[in-house]
Amino acid sequence: MPPRPRRPAVAAATSTRASEAVPGASPASRSKPKPRPEPTSPGERLGLRSDWDYALHLPLHYIDETRLTAIAALREGHAAVVQARVVLAEVAGGVRKQLRVQVEDASGQLELRFFHFYANWARQYAVGKLLRIRGEPRAGLFGMEMVHPTCHVARADEPMPDRLTPIYPAAAGISQAWLRKAIASARARLDAHEWLPAALLAQRQLPDIASTLDMLHAPTPEVSLATLQDRSHPAWQRVKFDELLAQQLAQQQARARRATLRAWPMAAQRGSQSLTRRLLEVLPFTLTPDQQSCVAEIAADLRREQPMHRLLQGDVGSGKTVVAALAATQAIDAGFQCALMAPTDILASQHLRKLADWLAPLGVQVAWLSGAQARRERAAALAAASSGTSQLVVGTHAVIQDKVNFARLGLAIVDEQHRFGVAQRLSLRAKGGEGTQEPSAARSGQPVREPHLLMMSATPIPRTLAMAVFGDLDVSTIAHLPPGRSPVQTRVFSDARRDAVIARVRELLAAGRQVYWVCPLVEDSEVLDLRNAEATYAELQVALSGDGARGEGEDARVGLLHGRMPAAQKAQVMADFACARLRLLVATTVIEVGVDVPAATLMVIEHAERFGLSQLHQLRGRVGRGAEASECLLLFSAPLSDLARARLQALRDSGDGFVLAQKDLELRGPGELLGQRQSGLQALRHADLQTDTALLDAAREAAIWLLRHDPPAARQHLQRWLGGRLDWLAA
Repeated sequence: MPPRPRRPAVAAATSTRASEAVPGASPASRSKPKPRPEPTSPGERLGLRSDWDYALHLPLHYIDETRLTAIAALREGHAAVVQARVVLAEVAGGVRKQLRVQVEDASGQLELRFFHFYANWARQYAVGKLLRIRGEPRAGLFGMEMVHPTCHVARADEPMPDRLTPIYPAAAGISQAWLRKAIASARARLDAHEWLPAALLAQRQLPDIASTLDMLHAPTPEVSLATLQDRSHPAWQRVKFDELLAQQLAQQQARARRATLRAWPMAAQRGSQSLTRRLLEVLPFTLTPDQQSCVAEIAADLRREQPMHRLLQGDVGSGKTVVAALAATQAIDAGFQCALMAPTDILASQHLRKLADWLAPLGVQVAWLSGAQARRERAAALAAASSGTSQLVVGTHAVIQDKVNFARLGLAIVDEQHRFGVAQRLSLRAKGGEGTQEPSAARSGQPVREPHLLMMSATPIPRTLAMAVFGDLDVSTIAHLPPGRSPVQTRVFSDARRDAVIARVRELLAAGRQVYWVCPLVEDSEVLDLRNAEATYAELQVALSGDGARGEGEDARVGLLHGRMPAAQKAQVMADFACARLRLLVATTVIEVGVDVPAATLMVIEHAERFGLSQLHQLRGRVGRGAEASECLLLFSAPLSDLARARLQALRDSGDGFVLAQKDLELRGPGELLGQRQSGLQALRHADLQTDTALLDAAREAAIWLLRHDPPAARQHLQRWLGGRLDWLAA
């Protein structure tokens, strides 16, 4: 069939020549008065550069065009291929014209309808022409019809395809015909010899790579379509195993590379003068068994000469900060500095207050670095860090700016690590470079010493995800909350019951409690019909004035907090809420992490259906931090999608972050849990962490075996699957 006509648009935008490029071809440069970015080939737009990239770009599904169906045998809704002669071709209709083409074979007639067509199509499909047509039949006014089928003028002796037709993932302006041709061309050039040992494949009952690619790109009609579609066919199992194997090999190699790096060993000090011992004595609580175990694991890492690369994970409110503080005391006791970086001013300032409260009375100098600091304050903090006067530096991204230098950085701590990119974590690790070296290190060829790295996350990582993506890390887990925490009761309300929610807020404020009210936007949006923080702030001020939220002669004690406010103003609002000068805080998700106000016992989340499950759990974690019973009310706007309903149901049924993280993985995949962990690397394309756990275990074993017994095969496998995209593992 001729190309489907396009309606006139702003763009005759993309060059037709670019869409005809072949894999690997570079587009010709054009001289223009103003420099313009060089156009890319269609394949590059899909991330396809090498022949192996094309070969591993696998079909989404298949169409069976290998057999003809008689018109009389067509079934409504079942796609089929028909070969028939044209008996009528005419342009019909009034304002909205259409091309009607009637065809017939020995068994009956079929009508074809085209609502978008070129004027010459009526001549192209002239009476008497033999057409081969593929489409989905439906019942029309005059019998069976197909709307916009694919068709072309056929020869009487034209053979039928002997393979199923693949349908590939594509993008706007990239046709299936171009993709099929480009992939076939790449595969013809490919040296698809088998690189994995035969014994390994036989053990897993997996086919060789050549037959795997043949089967997936061009299966025969006899193959079970169901096993291809659900990816249970042995060829799909081989591809998924290979993808997971590449990931596991990369992680094992990253771990091996780190074994060659060096950090300063930090022996834990003993005796009553130990900073760690003194901190434990002044803490107003006793560490839980989980916290004690994590402290011991981190302390053992810090004593080694190999840099620690550990993830400390625990549910909201599980007490990760005190574990990090005890790690910092070991580094400071050994004569080193510690830097803690958090993604937001609010979270970083919370850490600053808590750590300063614990450590400053013990003689530890704590510095603060933020992008919003006054020039003089910032200059003093920079000087304290570079001279070594400050033993602990807490801050946001400002900690990794070029002007920041440390005298002797030995430990870097990154909180909410999934919010930072690879480059940011590498920058923090690099801060330990020159200042921590022995003077003769550069001359003697000794390896550069880098700081130990501790990453923290309040989003627990499910086991399969930890194996697939964080397998190169050591993981410490705080699995249980400290004693005395009351479970947060979670309830779900339609927005139609908003008055009842406001009444509950009024009741708690009158009883002297504090409340969060979270909104997804700051200002009105023309795109999304969501209640915004500023409008809600104004609404609640009016609704709550004159009762328990307001004292005699006072304005309503309602505060507003969002990310667009100046840092100083945000800090003041949080300070006012923390000391109860504000009783109700209307905020955006800027309070998602790091806010610790034990007197707050109610969290209202507006448009809860728009949030992810992990984010909802993080927000809920802002309450229930004291001994008082706490509630979380989820307000939603009907109708709810199935996914949103499942999220809200999961949150109502469970307060366990590990259970919810697993549910989030099932509902939404690994993206939110990983954050920017995979910068520069496409997420898993073929394997499914929910259904392919057994393959993941097998790939992990195979990676260890290959690196030990067949390193060349391991290198080749990594190159074919990941190419140069391995830097993400460095952080």
